[in-house]
Amino acid sequence: MSNTRVLDDAPWLRSGPTARVLELLSGNGEEARVVGGAVRNALLKIPIGDVDIATTALSDEVIRRARAAGIKSVPTGIDHGTVTLVVDAQPFEVTTLREDTETFGRKAKVAFGRDWIRDAERRDFTINGLSVDADGVVHDYVGGLYDIAARRVRFIGDPDRRIAEDYLRILRFFRIHAAFGAGEPDREGYLACIRARAGLASLSAERVRMEMLKLMVAKGAAVAVTAMADGGLLLPIFGGVAYTGPLKVMISAERMLGWNPDAIRRLGALAGMDEATARRRLYRLGENRYRDRLLLAWARAGADTDSADWRELALLPERWSAPKFPLKAADFIARGIAEGPVLGQVLALAEDAWLAADFPLDKGALKTIADQAVARFTRDNRP
Repeated sequence: MSNTRVLDDAPWLRSGPTARVLELLSGNGEEARVVGGAVRNALLKIPIGDVDIATTALSDEVIRRARAAGIKSVPTGIDHGTVTLVVDAQPFEVTTLREDTETFGRKAKVAFGRDWIRDAERRDFTINGLSVDADGVVHDYVGGLYDIAARRVRFIGDPDRRIAEDYLRILRFFRIHAAFGAGEPDREGYLACIRARAGLASLSAERVRMEMLKLMVAKGAAVAVTAMADGGLLLPIFGGVAYTGPLKVMISAERMLGWNPDAIRRLGALAGMDEATARRRLYRLGENRYRDRLLLAWARAGADTDSADWRELALLPERWSAPKFPLKAADFIARGIAEGPVLGQVLALAEDAWLAADFPLDKGALKTIADQAVARFTRDNRP
C-alpha cells in the first residue's frame, strides 16, 4: 500500500541546511529523503529535532559528493551505511536504504538497496516509517499517515517479530505512545509487549535507563506507565512493586505549580520498595526512623498498594538485623590512602558499594570492594 500527501508549511525543506543535503544527494540517478521522527513531528506540527536522511546512494558516493561540495563527512556507522554530514554546524545522519537479511537483536545483518518500501518496512512504528522528499511530498508505505491522524502508535508488520528484533522496542512502544499517542495503547502492540516482557532482562541497564528517562517526561507518561504496570512490565525494570498512584499525584502537582516535568523526581514517585532497598534504608536510618519513613510511604501510596507487601517490609527489623560495615580505616591505609578527610571519602565509597552488593561478608568480595573504592577515588580525583 502506498499513500502520499504534501507537507504544508515546511520552509526547512526548501532552504537551509536540510535542503542543501537533499539537493546534494539527489540527481544523477540517486534520491534522498528526510525520514523518521522529523517527518512525524512536522505532520504533528510540533518542534523538529534531529533530521535524518535516507538515500539510494552508497556511503562512498555520499562521502564523495560531500567532499566535492566542501561538506564535512564523518563515517559514524559505515558498516550499516551511515555517514554523518555537518552543514552549518548542523549534523545530518545519512543512511543508505537497507533491509534486514538476518536479525539478532541489535546486531542485525543488513543489505543495501534502492527500495523505499523495503526500507520503510524494517522500521519500528508506522508513524516513524514515513519519508518526505525535497518537494514536500510525504511517502507512506506502512499506514503511518492514518495512524498520525488517529494518534496511534502501531508496530509495522508483525509486532512479535518487531519486538524480537530488539526488546528495547517494548519500552519505545510506551515511550512513543506517551509522547505522540492518544487514549489507550494499540491493543495488538500492547499484547505483544506483554508476551515478550521476559526479553527486558536481556537489555543493558543504560539502555533501559535512557528510555525510561525519556518516557517519564512525556505528556502521556501517566497513561503509559499505568498500562505498563497493568501488563507486568514494570517489575523487571524496578525489581519490585511500582506505584502509579503517587506518580499521578506527582504529575498533577507539577502541572498545578507550573513546574517543568522532572524524570528523576517522577521515577522517585513511581519506584516502590523491594526488600533489598528496605534493608539498605534500615541500615542507614536505624529501626525507629526506618519504621517512621516506611509508614509514611505506605500512607502516601494509599490504595495503590498490596498491604501484604508493606506489612512484610514493616516487619523487616524483627526478622533481619543489619550487620556492621566490616571494612576499617586500616584496610585503606594499607592501600596507600592517607589519614584525614580523604580516608573518610574512600570509606564512604566502599560502604556504598557494600550496601549495593547486599552486605557481603566474605573476604574475596570485601577485598574487591576495597580495591575498587580506592581505584574509583584515585580516578575521579586525578589532576
